[in-house]
Amino acid sequence: LTQARKMSAWAASHVLAVGQFDDAMLRELFTLSMRMKRMVARKGKVDILHGKVLANVFYEPSTRTMCSFDTAMKRLGGDVISVNESSSSAKKGETIEDTVRCLQCYCDVLVLRHPEKGTAARAAVVASKPIINAGDGVGEHPTQALLDLFTIVDTRPGSASGASSEAVGLGGLTLTLVGDLKHGRTVHSLSLLASQLEPPPRIAMAAPAALAMPVAIREQLVQRGVQVDECEDLAQLLPHTDVLYVTRVQRERFSTAAEYEAVAGSYVVDKKLMERAPESMIVMHPLPRVDEIATDVDSDPRAKYFEQMENGMYVRMALLALVLGADLSLLEE
Repeated sequence: LTQARKMSAWAASHVLAVGQFDDAMLRELFTLSMRMKRMVARKGKVDILHGKVLANVFYEPSTRTMCSFDTAMKRLGGDVISVNESSSSAKKGETIEDTVRCLQCYCDVLVLRHPEKGTAARAAVVASKPIINAGDGVGEHPTQALLDLFTIVDTRPGSASGASSEAVGLGGLTLTLVGDLKHGRTVHSLSLLASQLEPPPRIAMAAPAALAMPVAIREQLVQRGVQVDECEDLAQLLPHTDVLYVTRVQRERFSTAAEYEAVAGSYVVDKKLMERAPESMIVMHPLPRVDEIATDVDSDPRAKYFEQMENGMYVRMALLALVLGADLSLLEE
């Protein structure tokens, strides 16, 4: 057995929710993510997953998540098969359980996105191969939270992301979440993951009342000792913000156009607003954006959302290598 198989808690595991991750797992993943970043810069590809196949199973549209998993697997020497809602037998009434039972015959790991909360957990019950949750409706998006946290610690002075002996912590920082916090699975996962850190950050929230963070998640944060501040006025929170995490209002989560229009455009981060923000603050967004971050912010060195997107590939490369038990000794430095 390789060292990864013998020692890693990630090996052969489903990745369903951020509650699975402890500090040792985060340190291992982030250290390997940095190695992947250096490897890609140096030679682009390494064949440590040669002979392995990933199934991308997406029942909702995706650009970044689907493409980064696809590229991550190929940069590690593996192969990818892709299934979407229009090409799957779900259109014929097939259950997700039967789809997984069939697809796992052709692959070694399944990456699943589905509009219904809890679907990844249902799939894992019947799966004999690892299931990676790529977003389940308004539930969680654990790999997005991992790449978000990696981006935050990687941009901090004295970052612990590349040092396996240091705990991953955000103590003393304020993470401000903005936009659709009700439906946004990215902010659900990131806030819960951040709350597990020792120490956790302070979490501030700016959202219209109709799009506030679900009470159950807010209560979990408070129970874990996180200082939570809520204010609809982003301008009041901005001067004390270290990480501004912006989300779009998700049109697809509303039952009527009128409900969407009532809250669309609630917050816009533009050059004028950024003039009032701390110089050390960073701006993140899981993308895609609509109009909540103006394009005049893109050239601001505090804008990290495209770097964040790139980091997604490195983190998912590391994740796949660990879950599939790759021989990491082949990653020559």
